Amino acid sequence: MKVRVLCAALLFSACNAPLLAAPEIIASGLFKDKALLTIDGTPRLLRVGTSSPEGVRLLSSNSRQASVLVEGQTLTLYLSQRISTAFKKPKYSEVKIPRASNGHYFTAGAINGRSAKFMVDTGATVIAMNRNEARQLGIDLRGASRGRSSTAGGMVETFRVVLNKVSVGNITLHNIPASVIDGDFPEHILLGNSFLSKVEMTEQAGVLVFRKKF
Repeated sequence: MKVRVLCAALLFSACNAPLLAAPEIIASGLFKDKALLTIDGTPRLLRVGTSSPEGVRLLSSNSRQASVLVEGQTLTLYLSQRISTAFKKPKYSEVKIPRASNGHYFTAGAINGRSAKFMVDTGATVIAMNRNEARQLGIDLRGASRGRSSTAGGMVETFRVVLNKVSVGNITLHNIPASVIDGDFPEHILLGNSFLSKVEMTEQAGVLVFRKKF
């Protein structure tokens, strides 16, 4: 089924995949922080952050344009334009991470819904972090299995935990083993193989690419 977005310009990136059904959207009126959209023939006045019963979420709006989220893709709607296009869902999620000047790969992400910054480390068996990072992320160490690990500063106590959710870009994995190290090491949260082994990983011209199939 083709998605027809009337009075709209469509901005999204998609990979080849079967077409999915999606609503017809008409931008009938655009205002600051709200928009009047006609969705499948039904007028809906949406405020930023709210969704229609059809699943159209208003992300932003002003008198010139509005941004909405439909079926996981972002549409930018303008008045007085007509575009008819095929709506496609990508076969996979992809994240690109440029190499830093020190040769490492750093990326923003989230652990259990809280913001985190990772350093990719293919030599780490699991995701690893220091105790202070764990505390800031709200990770409960009570009842965690304990162990010992050798570091540059000597032997340290470790806690083995399972992270409910780990996100990097648009890739989210669940129930990922991790290690919390007592002390200030490591300086950065290490994105280890308990996550990396579950994604396809390639490096091209200084850019690390993660890819995960749906």
